[in-house]
Amino acid sequence: MDTVPREMRAWVVEEPGPAASGPLRAVRLPVPEPGERGLLVRVEACAVCRTDLHLAEGDLPPRRPRTVPGHEAVGRVVARGPGAREIGAGERVGIAWLRGTCGTCRYCARGSENLCPSSAYTGWDADGGFAEYAEIDERYAHRLPDDAEPADLAPLLCAGIIGYRALLRADLPRGGRLGVYGFGASAHLAVQVALARGAVVHVVTRSARARRLALDLGCASASPLGKGPPEPLDAAILFAPAGGLVPAVLEALDRGGVLAIAGIHLTGIPALDYRRHLFQERTVRSVTANTRADAREFLDFAARHPPAVRTVRYPLDSAGAALADLAAGRVEGAAVLLP
Repeated sequence: MDTVPREMRAWVVEEPGPAASGPLRAVRLPVPEPGERGLLVRVEACAVCRTDLHLAEGDLPPRRPRTVPGHEAVGRVVARGPGAREIGAGERVGIAWLRGTCGTCRYCARGSENLCPSSAYTGWDADGGFAEYAEIDERYAHRLPDDAEPADLAPLLCAGIIGYRALLRADLPRGGRLGVYGFGASAHLAVQVALARGAVVHVVTRSARARRLALDLGCASASPLGKGPPEPLDAAILFAPAGGLVPAVLEALDRGGVLAIAGIHLTGIPALDYRRHLFQERTVRSVTANTRADAREFLDFAARHPPAVRTVRYPLDSAGAALADLAAGRVEGAAVLLP
């Protein structure tokens, strides 16, 4: 068992600002104490999500000062709270975005815990994985395989899970035609699930590098922004946080098509014309976090169909550089911090 130090290296969101100017501050913090059913986890890897970037740049208002971001953390349990009984010391677990719900409201009761008004989130309501240690209630931790590379597991915990949730919300029929707009960490995992289920996938993204990756993964087409997919779509997912794309995506949908908007932040949506964009039973849906059931389903699927995870790896000390590269579109796949 590891000897747990009293202090750890970590990054905190200091104040909103452009990613390149350094919105994060390197600090030393006390190693957290596990709560009643808590697990103290020594972080092996933590992926960098666009939500971390939105928090750092001020697009997402912080819920507490000097929060440690990062909600895609993989690590080993090194200490447990007195009430923790399900996950043992030494096990590998994942710490994801959803970290707490009330369990009693009408949303929780109907299986929609992601809509719980009292839900809490890692790296927003509580410290996350941009650190050497992190704490999580065992009921919200996810067991992970021992024989996998931690850096390849980390992006599954949000990019993978939320991409899976977006696929569910898009209501893509088996073998259907899916459009994916924006092609970062979440999109490159979601398309692999869709392809494994027989979908025809068309990608639209500004990055030539991302278009090459999409084709390498088996997508039917990859087009630049301004050029739509070559056929009508049964469903589409908007991963890019650009509300200006919504009208074009809706026009690309076939009759009865569904657009799922996957992101906690979106810029303004231009005015929509009912007949042009919504008539013929086209539907727009948002994606709000995920449930633990979503996470279990996706992680089980990933165990049966291991995805090709593209990562760009950074030492923990380079968290600011990782955010800057993500903001500038220089990351192919997922950025991952390695303590």
